[in-house]
Amino acid sequence: MIIILIPLLLLELYLSLKVGEKIGFIWSAVWIFVSMAAGIKLLQSTPFAMMNNLGSVAKGKLSMKSFHDAATAYFIGAVLLIVPGVLSDFVGIVCLGYTLYLKFIAKITPEQKSYDANHIYKGEEDVIDVEIIDEYSSRHDRR
Repeated sequence: MIIILIPLLLLELYLSLKVGEKIGFIWSAVWIFVSMAAGIKLLQSTPFAMMNNLGSVAKGKLSMKSFHDAATAYFIGAVLLIVPGVLSDFVGIVCLGYTLYLKFIAKITPEQKSYDANHIYKGEEDVIDVEIIDEYSSRHDRR
């Protein structure tokens, strides 16, 4: 884990210094505070996003696997926006974009519909219509 983490931290430092060199100290500080505020705001709205996604699961628009993937990507994206640095902000935005992709673009499972193309409700084709005749009733009782 440390073997992977050290090069990532060095790349984060290098990219942050290069971007800070290009845009200046003030704009780098503004970038850090804006991305941190956006990440905190996203973390605060996590319960509402999860409830919205659960509603999509209930309607059949989102599968449980997609719900899990979207929730995980949303959380990781929000946390990475809080961490200062260019690379972490970029990866956080990619994670949030993946969440939006799962929610709005990729319809993993179509909506659950109870009818087919001919608008015949499924289950009606299996129904057997019967008439029950009571042996002990008189003939004039039947209609």
